[in-house]
Amino acid sequence: MKTHIYSSLELPQSIVAIGAFDGVHRGHQTVIRQAVQRGRKLKVPSVVFTFDPPPRVFFQGARMLTTVEEKLAKIEKLGARHAVVVRFDEVYARRSAYEFIDCLAKLNPAEIMVGGDFRFGKDRLGDVSLLEKYFKVSVTNPVRCSQGSVISSSRIRQLISEGEIHLSNSLLGWPAGK
Repeated sequence: MKTHIYSSLELPQSIVAIGAFDGVHRGHQTVIRQAVQRGRKLKVPSVVFTFDPPPRVFFQGARMLTTVEEKLAKIEKLGARHAVVVRFDEVYARRSAYEFIDCLAKLNPAEIMVGGDFRFGKDRLGDVSLLEKYFKVSVTNPVRCSQGSVISSSRIRQLISEGEIHLSNSLLGWPAGK
């Protein structure tokens, strides 16, 4: 099934996975798969809501692990029906947490899937607790590597900079840049 890509979208109901998803690593894959499975169970479309560039790249100049095209190809392989890609720029970064909630409301989420460290809105003032006041939210537990460390895009960036390509690829779940 082909994933449909939008900059904004309105649906009568959906299951939404939200995140920067830079690298679409094994932790991200878990969040997205949970949304896809829940959508199939409830017979509603799954939506991945993501950003280009990822906020950490925008604010901190971090190395981007995947282009938006690579990210979308990986999201499609995971079975999501729709992807909303928001252009993250100076204007978007000034949006309040409540403006973000209003944007999500157009998707009519039956449930939202996020990681526990999810923050949103200007100055990262929105968090899971605020999101739960408006929507049913499922927080995905951190995915850990075989050594027990949490898999994160920051850790993968560090491994790549240290030349640990084999280990970074194992955390990504596919070769970097593929």
